[in-house]
Amino acid sequence: MTFTVTHEERDGGGTHLRLVGELDMSTAPALNAVIDRLVAAGERRLLVDLGELTFCDSTGIAALVRGDNRAAVDGGWLRVTGATGSVQRVLSLTGIDEVLGCGPDTPLPGVADRPVMG
Repeated sequence: MTFTVTHEERDGGGTHLRLVGELDMSTAPALNAVIDRLVAAGERRLLVDLGELTFCDSTGIAALVRGDNRAAVDGGWLRVTGATGSVQRVLSLTGIDEVLGCGPDTPLPGVADRPVMG
């Protein structure tokens, strides 16, 4: 399955990223590159929609945490939403769901919202 990352600016600020496919050792560099470009361009609030992600391994988890750390350097954050099935299970088992404030029914946060930390 092909992995894609698309993104668009959200009304009022921030960026919404949409991941499709499998996030693993071979595809995580593509996500890292997009996050690096966005943060370098001044984006600090990144919402990552995992609704169409079918698989996520430890390298994918590391990419999400790295993205949050990268945005946090300048007072921002990365938050994930929409995870289901095996992706939600991996996030839950690793505790990343609490760190990044994610859940299958987490609403899209407002621009000024800070991720809820468990």
